[in-house]
Formats: sequence, structure tokens, C-alpha cells
Amino acid sequence: MAAIISCNFVTPRLPTNRIQTTHYKCNNNNGRVLSRRLLPKCCVKNHNHNPFQKLKECAISIALAAGLITGVPAIADANINANINMAMPDVSVLISGPPIKDPGALLRYALPIDNKAVREVQKPLEDITDSLKIAGVKALDPVERNVRQASRTLKQGKSLIVEGLAESKKEHGMELLQKLEAGMDELQQIVEDRDRDAVAPKQKELLNYVGGVEEDMVDGFPYEVPEEYQSMPLLKGRATVDMKVKVKDNPNVDECVFRIVLDGYNAPVTAGNFVDLVQRHFYDGMEIQRADGFVVQTGDPEGPAEGFIDPSTEKTRTIPLEIMVEGEKSPFYGATLEELGLYKAQTKLPFNAFGTMAMARDEFEDNSGSSQVFWLLKESELTPSNANILDGRYAVFGYVTENEGLLADVKVGDVIQSIQVVSGLENLVNPSYKIAA
Repeated sequence: MAAIISCNFVTPRLPTNRIQTTHYKCNNNNGRVLSRRLLPKCCVKNHNHNPFQKLKECAISIALAAGLITGVPAIADANINANINMAMPDVSVLISGPPIKDPGALLRYALPIDNKAVREVQKPLEDITDSLKIAGVKALDPVERNVRQASRTLKQGKSLIVEGLAESKKEHGMELLQKLEAGMDELQQIVEDRDRDAVAPKQKELLNYVGGVEEDMVDGFPYEVPEEYQSMPLLKGRATVDMKVKVKDNPNVDECVFRIVLDGYNAPVTAGNFVDLVQRHFYDGMEIQRADGFVVQTGDPEGPAEGFIDPSTEKTRTIPLEIMVEGEKSPFYGATLEELGLYKAQTKLPFNAFGTMAMARDEFEDNSGSSQVFWLLKESELTPSNANILDGRYAVFGYVTENEGLLADVKVGDVIQSIQVVSGLENLVNPSYKIAA
């Protein structure tokens, strides 16, 4: 007897190249759920397939959906899960420790380095954030332990850190290490003076030094981009841009400048495409086209085209879906992790931070990204690492690192006055904007 199951949710839409809403569809030939919305509709109507397999697919989808709402994936009836051998994700592996939410920390851990000594300095400095959640000056006791641990590990592991510096960047890395050591002493003095308010700014300064040292460990670009994409604009490294937005009808906010770090180590094609468009001033004067509390989205030009029309070809320039996975040396291209069967894989650039930046695309075409981009607004508890349905489906290529909280004040119709590259432009190769000029 065939089972007919329909699970419907009223939920935010996925970021796509089309702003209008569409409805769920079910493919009765293979049972695959195709959806533009965030949460699933599950259909089991095929008489020729095991209905319990479809039940499990629906259960997995519901588990992922529940994870977005509660932060903890729910699992359907264990009897349904038993004795079914399918290439479906094991929900138990989706439940992990608290996700890293700080964009700076996400960027540091995403660097292509393997130096345990510097990570052991980084961790206690980052832990200061949790220590400061304790009210009043009582927070300074755990902060002091964090600082002592970081100072101790820096002294013990300094030689290993220096060995890890790229030869061409060693002088700069050594300068940063000296500043880090001096800053540790200053932070220790701040704690001894019981100056709680001065801790967080000094912590941020020290973590910037740590991040700089870690970047100085990267020697060149770590892999070859596939041949079919090598002629595209590529960001072989990182770049920082400032996006200035004019906010309308808000007495509290008039103009916002968002600093965004773009990660070409993990998304060279996607980040390179964006920087190239920035240099063309493509986004200058463009309105925000979606702001629904879930994402902020822009990049759809005026006219019938849904992306950037390359003047040299008079066609829409599209780029492949690009996903870097933990443990891999280069990204996967042209397919979602689900389509590749990599259900347990963790992305190097997850949708964890408020202001995670990614490329929008057509819902049914992986390689349709062009110029439309979006920033995630949901807190990471609603999209936990390795348990949400955005990771592995959309190409993350950066994070808003300053003023990200103000993204919540941006509305449809607000205007991007300008986006400017403030550092890292030298990492852009094959820039088409120079050819156009």
C-alpha cells in the first residue's frame, strides 16, 4: 500500500536569483524534494518504491527543519529508522558542540594552516568572550586565567610559531608576535587594575595580531583552481571591502558602513567574481531588494537580466557553486554536498555568524550564481553548524566583521552608496574590469 505524506511549513524563502515566491514541488519519479523555501515539504507517492524509505527522507527533512527552530535536530520514530540502509544523513552526527559564531574566529580557523602552537594561543584569547559573560568584575577572574594560559602557551610555543611563518612573510610575522607579547602584558595589567571595560577592546587587538600571524603562515595559494575556471576573476587570498549603505526612514540610523572580509582561500571563484564586480562599481547606487528578517539580499540589476551582463560577451556571467569542506585541499564545484552524498561533511565557511555572506542562485541550477548576494540574519542557534540546510547548498565567501548588527536595520529600498576594496586587491587575478576599462 502506498503511503502519502505531506509535511508543510510556512517559512522564510531560500535566497535565489528570483525575488518572487514559488511553491514546493515533488518529483514523483525519484522522490526528491525540490523547494525554494527554507523548510521542507515531504512527499511519498511512488508505488514502486519502499514507502519506509520515503518516510525516512521525510523524517530527516523534518529533523533538519526542527534544528532551525530549536537548535537541536529531532529524530522520527526509531522503528522507522531501523533496518533501512539508505545513503541518508545520520542525524546523530548533526548534533555537535556550540558552534563558533564570531566572524573573526571563523575566518581564523578557515585559514589553510596547520600550526597547533598558534591555535593554542588563539583559543584562550577567544575564550575571554565567554568569560566576560559573567556579570561585573567577577568576570576578571576567569579572564585572568585565560590571559595566563595564552601567555604561557605563547612562550612555550613561540619557536614553533616562528618556524611556521612563510619565509617571504617572516619579518612581518615576527613584528606581529612582538606586538602580541607586549599586548599580553598590557592585558594582564588591565586585569590587575580591575578595568573590565578595557578587556574586550584589548582582546580584539590581540586576536587581530594572532590572525595576522596565522595569515603570514600561508605561503602562496595552496591549490590549483580547476582548469575550466582558471580564466575567471579569482581572489587568491583575502580582501576586505567597506560597504556604505544609506538607510531610509530610520531616525536612529542614517548611514552604515559594513566591513566585510572576503575569503578567497576557500572560495576563490565566488570571492573573485564579487571583487571584480565591486571594481566595476556594479553595486554602487543599487537598492537592497530583500530584507525579511532572514536575509538581506541585493545584486539584481535593472531590466530583465537577473545577473551581471558581461559586455565582452553580452551574456550573463555565471559562476559555479563552490564549497570548501573541512579536510579537503580544494573546494568542490558544481554540486551541493547533499548531491555529492557528503551528508556528514562540515564546510570551512559555515552559516554560523550574523552577517554570513553568500552567493544567491536559481533554486534548481547549482551553477547559476552571478551577481546576487545575501547576508544571513538569523542567529546561529537557529542555523547551527552542520545541522542547517544552507551549509553545503550555497557558497559562503565572506563575513561582515564590523557593524554586522546593523544589518537588521537595513530595509528594502535602502541604497548601497558604494562598495570599496580597502585591502587585498592585489590578490585578484584575471580582473575583467581592467579589460573593460
